[in-house]
Amino acid sequence: MKKNFLSVFVFSVFFLPGLLTSVFAQSEPVLYFCEKYDANKGEIGVSDRFTTGYLTVMVKADNPLDLEDVHIQFDKLNGRNGKFEFYKKFDYSIDRDMSYVYFAKNSDSDLKFEEPGFYRVFLLDDNDRTVASALIEIIPK
Repeated sequence: MKKNFLSVFVFSVFFLPGLLTSVFAQSEPVLYFCEKYDANKGEIGVSDRFTTGYLTVMVKADNPLDLEDVHIQFDKLNGRNGKFEFYKKFDYSIDRDMSYVYFAKNSDSDLKFEEPGFYRVFLLDDNDRTVASALIEIIPK
């Protein structure tokens, strides 16, 4: 009986609180990619591997991003030295209350990956601080 009580006590003290605690996989904004965004269908072709060409960068958060002027920056992996190097940067304006936003080809930017390789993509605030980032692989067509 003592052994059974001890087992229940150990379970209650060490494991039960972990089961009752809310666990969230993502507490910060998430940046990811799709082929395009459609107002009716939503995200089309979500992946982290694409062929060269135009892409859409998606950002989703649980709360408003509270940002107005933002930048999407591409850094490309240099295969010779194994370091990411600046590739290009695009400027955007968004509404402060947005928690779900997409960045796509428009008249001001092309969001085009011309060269195959590995890229680190950032959403930056107006002080160039990282809000969200992700890696993407671009392969030849």
